[in-house]
Amino acid sequence: MYYGLSNFYQNHRRYVKSRDDSQLNGDNSSLHNPSKECEPYRTNEDKPIAPCGAIANSMFNDTLELYRIDNDTRTPITLIKKGIAWWTDKNVKFRNPTGDGNNLTALFQGTTKPVNWPKPVYMLDPEPDNNGFINEDFIVWMRTAALPTFRKLYRLIERKNNLQPTLQAGKYSLDIAYNYPVHSFDGRKRMILSTISWMGGKNPFLGIAYITVGSICFFLGVVLLFIHHKYGNRNTSADIPN
Repeated sequence: MYYGLSNFYQNHRRYVKSRDDSQLNGDNSSLHNPSKECEPYRTNEDKPIAPCGAIANSMFNDTLELYRIDNDTRTPITLIKKGIAWWTDKNVKFRNPTGDGNNLTALFQGTTKPVNWPKPVYMLDPEPDNNGFINEDFIVWMRTAALPTFRKLYRLIERKNNLQPTLQAGKYSLDIAYNYPVHSFDGRKRMILSTISWMGGKNPFLGIAYITVGSICFFLGVVLLFIHHKYGNRNTSADIPN
């Protein structure tokens, strides 16, 4: 299950730079003294913002719940919230601050939440291995998209066995807790269901783009080879009489 946004320019230069990677990697000094690149989301009420920057401040926070309908009975579909982020992001690039004990409330003491967040970073998830800077929803959002229309992985739908499809044919309902406003930038939100494999989802855009560009390069190569073969060795010098 993906969520998608349209007309949202995560590739804007100032937006992409508005983060502190040292802070996100658990550096205690950066936690209380964020990079100036995070301005104007560096501090709030004389307290450092954790996580700082425009990317974190604009994190997607709608909640999506999927149900199967059988005889007017709604059965919730199990949605897995772990395993949606890249392994290198989860285990290398993003780390919580270190200190005595694993109490994130104490470790983030003296900081404040981003302006647009309803709750601080240490309350993103009750499970300690998915909370704080290592929350996978947060990590997925922090990997900025290259195009203004994009999708990001939201949840994995559990497959019970290989003999039945993940979602059997039938009626389903989707409950959305609307928290993320898009009218201010004329954007649109959507939910996408897609089958993925070890190569990723079945979005054909990249494959079509690679084949198209490769075909154009091959065609131009053949044309230039023909021109070089026919005209490249022509003797353009002229004999000048004495």
